[in-house]
Amino acid sequence: MGQRSRNSRLFHSSIILLLVSLSAALSSPFQLQTLLPRPLPSAPTLSWHDSEPESNSLQETSQLDPLSSNTTLEVQLELHHVDALSSEDTPELLFDLRLQRDALRSGTIYSLVSKAVARNPPRAAGRRSGFSSSIISGLAQGSGEYFTRLGVGTPARNLYMVLDTGSDVVWVQCSPCKSCYSQSDPIFDPTKSASFSGIPCGSPLCRSLDSWGCNQRRMCLYQVSYGDGSVTFGDFSTETLTFRRTSVGRVALGCGHDNEGLFVGAAGLLGLGRGKLSFPSQTGSRFNRKFSYCLVDRSASSKPSSLVFGDAAIPRGALFTPLLTNPKLDTFYYVELLGISVGGTRVPKISPSLFKMDQDGNGGVIIDSGTSVTRLTQPAYTATRDAFRLGARNLKRAPDFSLFDTCFDLSGQTSVKVPTLVLHFRGADLSLPATNYLIPVDSSGTFCFAFAGTMNGLSIIGNIQQQGFRVAYDLAGSRVGFSPRGCA
Repeated sequence: MGQRSRNSRLFHSSIILLLVSLSAALSSPFQLQTLLPRPLPSAPTLSWHDSEPESNSLQETSQLDPLSSNTTLEVQLELHHVDALSSEDTPELLFDLRLQRDALRSGTIYSLVSKAVARNPPRAAGRRSGFSSSIISGLAQGSGEYFTRLGVGTPARNLYMVLDTGSDVVWVQCSPCKSCYSQSDPIFDPTKSASFSGIPCGSPLCRSLDSWGCNQRRMCLYQVSYGDGSVTFGDFSTETLTFRRTSVGRVALGCGHDNEGLFVGAAGLLGLGRGKLSFPSQTGSRFNRKFSYCLVDRSASSKPSSLVFGDAAIPRGALFTPLLTNPKLDTFYYVELLGISVGGTRVPKISPSLFKMDQDGNGGVIIDSGTSVTRLTQPAYTATRDAFRLGARNLKRAPDFSLFDTCFDLSGQTSVKVPTLVLHFRGADLSLPATNYLIPVDSSGTFCFAFAGTMNGLSIIGNIQQQGFRVAYDLAGSRVGFSPRGCA
């Protein structure tokens, strides 16, 4: 009888301890931060003036050869969102188009990585019939979310060029056009440039293309084909690019005479990827293989975004994480994500293994300027979303919207508290502002959790989550850094 009584007391004590533990867990405060709900931004207004250099332009005017000059440069450029090329559209339509581009972009990245990983051994560059090429271009991926204005040729013709860290090739539309899409500037005419030069067929530079060919004059040709049916074809050449008052000569680029498909209204693309033909790789000694950008939250600031090349691109106090390399594909910037915290607590179901790239190049995490919404592998997303929902349970829920399955009705609210969110990279904990993960999706006060899940093993850190940080790419040091105060 005494034994039964002791067992009963132990049982009841265990129940009481369990209830106390649950109560403490439920009452444990989430770390919160303030969100000031702002409406969807309207299309920004372009303010460049071709005839007048910017007030803080460098006074460097000499022609610089990226292959032979020992002079180190620094240059800063304005960036604008592609919405500025659609100024007559409503904020709702602009956001819908952005999500459409985003779906196309992420799908293309997944396809490119899957095909690269499936190749065994990795494909070597060379001449190939049919011109099937894996060179990546943000324009055809519907991405190209940010663009700048720079000069092409001698004398320089100012053109809008899309910037993309997920692309390697540099190219512009050229006349004569067999087929060219509509762009804001006149088509570039290489015959009016004193610095335009064709590349001999079979030269090392020509053979650095994944796929190359020759015209009747034995000059190099390029063709880039994409999974969505888009294509650009033309002469592979070298040309001078001018950034404000700083000119860099002999940059290898495609001069496209036949460009068809899902392209945007910029004249071409400046690839900022890690491959051999990207602009940072070609001009490595000129800018010490360093560049950075700051993408401004357009709903909160009228300041333009910016791009910096050279030593000035690396802000003081930045937190750095090492860059990883995919053995099958050198374009993308892979980083090591170890975990995620919501409301001040590490999400327990998220382990580093969910983000690990294997020896064959499967999985991993890339940071990308052209993808808008961060994609996490489905188990990591589900755990993060559920933790956020728990911390935001006092907010009024709203129906799902597009790819977002966690939305809230914040109509009439001027300030709300939301759980904090931190991305834990190796060596760098990135604490996101609330505006980087709870965003407006319509004009009715609906805000959604700006992450999405993917059944693909590859996670992508998108530009919404990068807003307000200076994201610095130090290729010489094989690292990428983040500075929350680097946008000033």
